[in-house]
Amino acid sequence: MSNDELTSNHHAAIAELLGRVTPLADDLGRVFAAAGQELALVGGPVRDALLGRAVNDLDFATDAHPERILEIVEDWADTVWTIGIEFGTIGLRKGDHQIEITTYRSESYDPKSRKPEVAYGTSLEDDLARRDFAVNAMAARLPGHEFVDPYGGLDDLRAKAIRTPGRPEDSFGDDPLRMLRAARFSSQLGFTVDPAVVTAMTEMAGRIEIVSAERVRDELSKLLLGTYPREGLALLVDTGLAAQVLPELPKLRLEIDEHHRHKDVYEHSLIVLEQAIAQEEHGPDLVLRLAALLHDIGKPKTRSFIEGGRVTFHHHEVVGASMSKARLVALRYPKDVVADVSRLVELHLRFHGYGTGEWTDSAVRRYVRDAGHLLSRLHKLTRADCTTRNRRKAAALARTYDDLERRIARLEQEEELAKIRPELDGHEIQEVLGLAPGPAIGKAYRFLLDLRLDRGPIGKEAAIEALREWAREQA
Repeated sequence: MSNDELTSNHHAAIAELLGRVTPLADDLGRVFAAAGQELALVGGPVRDALLGRAVNDLDFATDAHPERILEIVEDWADTVWTIGIEFGTIGLRKGDHQIEITTYRSESYDPKSRKPEVAYGTSLEDDLARRDFAVNAMAARLPGHEFVDPYGGLDDLRAKAIRTPGRPEDSFGDDPLRMLRAARFSSQLGFTVDPAVVTAMTEMAGRIEIVSAERVRDELSKLLLGTYPREGLALLVDTGLAAQVLPELPKLRLEIDEHHRHKDVYEHSLIVLEQAIAQEEHGPDLVLRLAALLHDIGKPKTRSFIEGGRVTFHHHEVVGASMSKARLVALRYPKDVVADVSRLVELHLRFHGYGTGEWTDSAVRRYVRDAGHLLSRLHKLTRADCTTRNRRKAAALARTYDDLERRIARLEQEEELAKIRPELDGHEIQEVLGLAPGPAIGKAYRFLLDLRLDRGPIGKEAAIEALREWAREQA
């Protein structure tokens, strides 16, 4: 929707828009009204509808308590779940729509608690007052479509501003996670965060420590997957929140003096993130974005100065891989995400050993083998890691990587690199060597795999002869 439409006071037009976007809401509103209860579409769906964005999940608020909600929707919903019932929320599915209905409430954190204390409310306006930002504190009563905007959310949409309904200190005191949500909405919507909100985030950054790692992780992931992640990340760094939840990021702001000059690693990392995003083919890729952001976090620990005023970061990719793993584990990321991101960080410099194409076919095979299912992402990360302003150097690097990709494609066509295995499997190795399963069979398998990578396909007979020769040498 355009700014002119957003600034219109014709709530009937807004209601009509909401009706088009969420026709299912009317039906549910009638069900609640027949039961003598209030229902309103609230928060994100209203905001996104007014912005002309797709509305998928639907959030509703009601004066009915959870047990009453269950009674009302029992015959209407296709599926119901109660995983959030202790916080006053009932989830359900109707057709293709996922819906959450929450009792009017107010919630706040005990200074030492990670969980909110929930108290039920009786009015929609009071419920909207406890929401994080004014753009999320709009509602449409159902089934009549009465637009409710007591805190100026519509004006904030027009101004592209993130502002709290009341004092930001009170909002962040109730739920410190909202400070991360401000940065997340900056990333997702491209909105500017109100100066008073930024000040409160800076002064209260330490409060984020009472929020669980899982909730922090979810907000950080949503921020990274947004359209403008640089803005969100910069806000976290500038307010000190990053020092609490992702301390490796602000540490990339290495001091640069007149004698020891090098790239601004922090700025470089943000550019690499943007350049990796520009290569995404199938939508936002969390693993690629995390790897791009974290690929150089080993540099502060490995920095050293050498003769001539130059700076080196030897083995920063190995140190960075270990640091990435530790941070992502602390944030409770899934094991596969931790493994993939840390592996990409470890491999991100491997290409630079390629020179101007001196690698043998064996080295190319090993590059593909080591990357495994991450090869496509490694291609993107490696290309994104070139941030030089020297056009000739950048063009030369691009041509060299083009050459490497052509060689990989040729070898893949000839040998199916991704499926490389030794010519003999474990059972065949046991038969040739006359050995039972054990460590020796594993060593023999690795020998044959190295042989396959070095020499390409050699056939079973040659592999058997090489294995026997190796066994004789191993005694």
